[in-house]
Amino acid sequence: MKKGLLIITLSFIAITVFGQNQWICRKGETSFFSETPLENIAAVNKNVVSLIDFSKGEIAVKMTMTDFKFQNHLMEEHFNENYMESEKYPTATFIGKFQEPIDISKNGTYEISAKGLLNMHGVQKERLMKGKLIVNNNDITLISEFDITLKDHKIEVPTLVIAKIAEVISIKDKFVFNKK
Repeated sequence: MKKGLLIITLSFIAITVFGQNQWICRKGETSFFSETPLENIAAVNKNVVSLIDFSKGEIAVKMTMTDFKFQNHLMEEHFNENYMESEKYPTATFIGKFQEPIDISKNGTYEISAKGLLNMHGVQKERLMKGKLIVNNNDITLISEFDITLKDHKIEVPTLVIAKIAEVISIKDKFVFNKK
């Protein structure tokens, strides 16, 4: 049911936001890493959906927070219940516009950036996301790395465990797109 709703929502975004030169990634990966002297925390979400319209230079990304998987089930439970409040804020999205023109008719690796709104934990923040776009014939891959500061999205960490969770979390994305 959740995945069906996600596809319907993204289809609506695609119809209203995107034009003809559309590419889609249905199984993108977003991972995060929190490093502290006491404990490292890592998780990956392999169900991230992203759409790009190269004719308009627009990108949209949507993920369900409960799709993040941890090696430790208790960490996953705390992530969803205590920090991300996944029942209240089930998804995170980014909708933005590329800052440079992109010619996907030429193979190569391109440094790109997209300026837009990151909505996570009920807080919308303007962000400039940077990454690499790899074009190889009909294969398009987007790779990005960025940091998120917990306080920017009002994610509270109890004083009792503050030493175990970094204030700044490293995020990595990898999306492989197909022509829509």
